[in-house]
Amino acid sequence: MALRGPLMAAAGGGRLLAARCREHGEDNLFVYDCTSVEKKALEDKRQDGQPTDKGSDDILAFAFSPSGDYFVLTDDNKRLIMFRTKPSWECISIRSVNRRCTSLVITAAEDKILVADKSGDVYSYSITEPQAEGKLELGHLSMVLDVALSPDDRYILTADRDEKIRVSLTKAPYNIVSYCLGHKEFVSRILAVPNYPDLLLSASGDGTLRLWHYKSGDEVYCCHLSSVCGPDATKTDQKYTVTRIAYCCQGGYVAVLCDCIPAVYIFQLDAVAQQLAYRQQISLKHKGWDVAFEEAGDIWILQEDSEAPLQLYRPCDGQWKPVPDDEGLQRMSKYLRDNWTVFEGFVGAESYYSSLYKASFDDTAMYLQRKEERLQQQKKKKQDLQHGSNGQTKKIKIEEPSL
Repeated sequence: MALRGPLMAAAGGGRLLAARCREHGEDNLFVYDCTSVEKKALEDKRQDGQPTDKGSDDILAFAFSPSGDYFVLTDDNKRLIMFRTKPSWECISIRSVNRRCTSLVITAAEDKILVADKSGDVYSYSITEPQAEGKLELGHLSMVLDVALSPDDRYILTADRDEKIRVSLTKAPYNIVSYCLGHKEFVSRILAVPNYPDLLLSASGDGTLRLWHYKSGDEVYCCHLSSVCGPDATKTDQKYTVTRIAYCCQGGYVAVLCDCIPAVYIFQLDAVAQQLAYRQQISLKHKGWDVAFEEAGDIWILQEDSEAPLQLYRPCDGQWKPVPDDEGLQRMSKYLRDNWTVFEGFVGAESYYSSLYKASFDDTAMYLQRKEERLQQQKKKKQDLQHGSNGQTKKIKIEEPSL
């Protein structure tokens, strides 16, 4: 789910649904089905000369431009599809990418799209030249899970599976400014704070939310989510893997969604003290899929529920409260209910993040187990030898009288 001004977009499977959630009047739903896109791009070779391998049409990542004038998505068939949203939605280019995408972002200048992929590379694609091929900007040794830009477009921020956040110069990406090191597991999400351009928020499979001075790589605050998650904290094996971070400039509020946990956690950024204050937990009846802020502070939540796929919460006296009678909510919910078939494949699906965790080995336990196995093998071998020796002796004794 993505929000930009009055525009809202949601995707399930290979279908994009977009509408103006705050616009009254006639039906304004725009539907784009990736399964109906011409497959010519799949028959060609990739930019590196290798043949493409066929995938599904599932949408992997999407984003609005800062103004909302452009929207881009990429799918499992390695296509980058760009739209113009004003005065009405229109597809203006379909390009092929080298690898399946994990994240993408549009520059503040709205002249480039940065696309991160599973092989650890980040490519840039021109918006002003919508048919131009991509340009390799930088690469990691492991999968890049998220990509962001500083508010002034001067820095590219990339997060990978190997716990690192890299800060590179946009004009010279080979020039690495700093690394933000401290997470103990893969870095799942990063967000450059729009109204505090020196600060970066990050989240990880280690269950922490961290605040950084990213230009120097200094960590200034760390919040362990297990300490603020109420009753769920009694589950000692519960992992608080952050799947979404949303930010609202008005008040500095941060909304966090964790994998397979039916709740949204709200924090407030204190930029002076450089810390995050926990404010509220919004409990859900179903697993949350996505969360986004409106500019005025309303929170939209997309959840795994065919009857009520969207929830809207509005701030009131410092707390967010549900507003089920909101006209925009009712209209957008109807659009999603009418197209729920595209989301059915994600209901009850296994976690994408579970495979990203490092495999842990207890060397001492493994050594003792192997030692015990060797002892058992030696014991068995000794017993077999003794058994064979006893049998041979008896045979000799039986044969002696006949000699």
